[in-house]
Amino acid sequence: MTTASYRRIARIVRGMATSDGGGVRLNRVIGSQDLPMLDPFLLLDEFRSDNADDYLAGFPEHPHRGFETVTYMLAGQMQHGDNKGNTGNLGPGSVQWMTAGRGIVHSEMPQQENGLLQGFQLWVNLPASDKMTAPRYQEFAASEIPQVALDGGGSVKVIAGTFGGVTGPVSGVATQPSYYDVILPAGATLDLTMPAEHHAFIYVYQNVLSVVDGPQERPVKQGELAALTQGDTIAVGALEQEVRFIVVAGKPLNETVARYGPFVMNTAEEVQQAFVDFQQGLNGFERA
Repeated sequence: MTTASYRRIARIVRGMATSDGGGVRLNRVIGSQDLPMLDPFLLLDEFRSDNADDYLAGFPEHPHRGFETVTYMLAGQMQHGDNKGNTGNLGPGSVQWMTAGRGIVHSEMPQQENGLLQGFQLWVNLPASDKMTAPRYQEFAASEIPQVALDGGGSVKVIAGTFGGVTGPVSGVATQPSYYDVILPAGATLDLTMPAEHHAFIYVYQNVLSVVDGPQERPVKQGELAALTQGDTIAVGALEQEVRFIVVAGKPLNETVARYGPFVMNTAEEVQQAFVDFQQGLNGFERA
């Protein structure tokens, strides 16, 4: 019989207000000065506004190489397109897991002129062996993402990984990620398990979450990320209000990271080559 190894809070960081793309206002949590990365995660942005001036300019055409972008929509509509002619629309509850690989040029533009636009973009590093792989998309509508009802109310959406015997639709990712969107009603508690060696974090996007941290419990407030120590179980609870949060984990790559803007490689020379390829329209940056 084995005993659960509970994760503790390594640190709590708040996001940094910033803008990207055409001026979209974001809360940048990973990729900020306080938390430059959490291997294999390179960036986590939350976008949330009901003011069209904050998001209408969207993210015009821009390149990527060497990593994966994960867009999870909570509210609103976003259209994507790329240099290979691929297009699609992301609506509320949908997910796009894009492997940029050797290169892609894409855009992400809001398909609304008013109302709430809310969601997350996560950047996940690729191992050196996969940096120059062919680009691919995994895109899932809200109806394709399983949701596990919890005893006593609440739910867990399983985007990647396995919870309660249910496996999320994202597959074939080198870092073996877990990605859950959790709703806990007031007073409810929950244990989440995942591979002990994976790096993991919690980001709270509504109200306050209580996280068991050794002999005590610590609050993680809306807009805060808790980076966790290693272990196989995370124990959390809601306080006086329903709380909503995401839990993400992945296998660390433990590789050298060289990054500049939209390119994430292992050496400065590889980053420079990415710029050359993009300027010349080669190796993934060709037009359809």
